Amino acid sequence: MLNQIQRDRLDVVLVSPRNPLNIGAAARAMANFGFAHLTVAAPYTPHWREAKSAVGAPDVLHRAREADSFAEALAACSFVIGTGTLTHRKPEQPVISLPGLGPLLESQLAGGGRAALVFGPEKHGLTGEDLAFCHVLVEIPTDPLQPSMNLGQAVAVCLYELACRPAAPIAQPTPAPREKPALSGDLERLAALIEDTMVAARYSPAAMQRANRHDLRVILRRLSLSAHDVRRFLGLFRRVLWQIGGKGAASQPPQDPPPHES
Repeated sequence: MLNQIQRDRLDVVLVSPRNPLNIGAAARAMANFGFAHLTVAAPYTPHWREAKSAVGAPDVLHRAREADSFAEALAACSFVIGTGTLTHRKPEQPVISLPGLGPLLESQLAGGGRAALVFGPEKHGLTGEDLAFCHVLVEIPTDPLQPSMNLGQAVAVCLYELACRPAAPIAQPTPAPREKPALSGDLERLAALIEDTMVAARYSPAAMQRANRHDLRVILRRLSLSAHDVRRFLGLFRRVLWQIGGKGAASQPPQDPPPHES
């Protein structure tokens, strides 16, 4: 099971939830299994904190963070896990089974940073555009005749899996130190800069910009970049954009980072 430090570094993110009762049920499930950090991205109602279904979990609901967009909700996270079924989607990310969620999170959190476990809106779940922000998709197994699951129940099922998985043996070797992983917000800045460079180079016509933006988000997360990698790529593409005189390029050439910047 995830220890308390690891649980404190996991954000449960609800994307555009419609029903405050479902938000309250999700908060209650979090309290049941010892998770405290809830983020609600672009909710449909401004009164979602008043949900009466958050029995025993008013603190989780009152401390929850509201974000204007999905990208904002994930900005401080270095690993993002989408949830859903495969009945009506063909994901571009690696897919893991629900029992594999705990070991995967333990491995990712060992490298530092925060993780986000993301749930889509009640009506259709996470969209392809939402999944472009995710590193992996965890499949919640359901019957094909009824693949859709209530939002609060989906949160409870996933968190139960994380809370009840047996702890690793004490003799397990300590993982080797890894570089600090890139944050989602930094990956978004890099994607925007690459997109500006593509437009300036006339590689990305207007009709293809949305599709190219989606592909960039997916590709950057597949690469598992470190924070150091992102800084170097930002420097590279800023210089390329300046050289070709693209919109938004600096009037002076950007300064390259030191060779051994950490």
